[in-house]
Amino acid sequence: MLSGMNRMALLMPAVLAALALAGCGSMRSAVVFEPASTPAPAPAPSAAGAMPARTPIPGGSYVVVHGDTLYSIAFRSGVDFRDLAQWNGVDAPYTIWPGQTLKLSPPAHGASPATAAATVPAAPVFQTVEPAGAAPSSPPPAAAPTPPVKSVAAAAGAGAAATSAVTKVPVAGESTPPRLPPAAPPVVVGASHAAGGVTWRWPASGSVIKRFNAGDAIPGIEIAGRAGDAVRAAAGGVVVYSGNGLVGYGELVIIKHNDSFLSAYGHNRKRLVKEGQQVSSGQQIAEMGSTGTTRDELQFQIRKDGSPVDPLKYLPAQ
Repeated sequence: MLSGMNRMALLMPAVLAALALAGCGSMRSAVVFEPASTPAPAPAPSAAGAMPARTPIPGGSYVVVHGDTLYSIAFRSGVDFRDLAQWNGVDAPYTIWPGQTLKLSPPAHGASPATAAATVPAAPVFQTVEPAGAAPSSPPPAAAPTPPVKSVAAAAGAGAAATSAVTKVPVAGESTPPRLPPAAPPVVVGASHAAGGVTWRWPASGSVIKRFNAGDAIPGIEIAGRAGDAVRAAAGGVVVYSGNGLVGYGELVIIKHNDSFLSAYGHNRKRLVKEGQQVSSGQQIAEMGSTGTTRDELQFQIRKDGSPVDPLKYLPAQ
């Protein structure tokens, strides 16, 4: 009969083997049942270049006519010029042509503005809208280099230096920018008030006969005066429209002061500036008149990011 010590010696190898197998099983289990990591889902793609509109979106479309600028179309439609350019894939300096259709809303989801704009046959349409008997014009050569656009912000402050450089503001139907006179020196006319990064002055010396109402078809203020009175730039900037193509405004001048602010001067008897011309604060830009209205007056607007704002909140107290 085996002693207790002998029995333990015989059983020890079996016990050690069982413990080794149990340890291997535990290690194998830790590897097999370790949960696998799940990759995070990719974010859904967004429309190329999509940015929220700065103003309410009017919808529909507009067909460009001779004499339009992108700024005047945006002004007429009540949208910011940057939104209008983005929706139609039009890059600075914002060249457009008569007959071109501009969308007044963002492109459909998934379609880039550049794709939408590529469907516009710019050159052929440009040639077909000329009056009968007139020699057809042609768009600017594609290979022609575009001069750099001068910063409007540099010209917006009071005391801007005089310059004869042309800021390119393409006008539909005109292949070359107009020859512009040198910028007039700064003119100090009355008090000033700095607001929105712009130093504002009164554009005319008369009294306000109609105050701002955002619900008006032509929202702004009306300043009384006599035919021929001086209409002056309320701040320095560049003329982005000078014409009579906007119904209800008569002879109209629009000045861009920076990327946020435009000012508009309507019902003039005579315009004294052209598109692309740099103007100084207080410089005379027109003669007061009654075009588009029944009395001599200045219809004055300030627009911030495309939306009309009350000019009296920006002009100095009278």
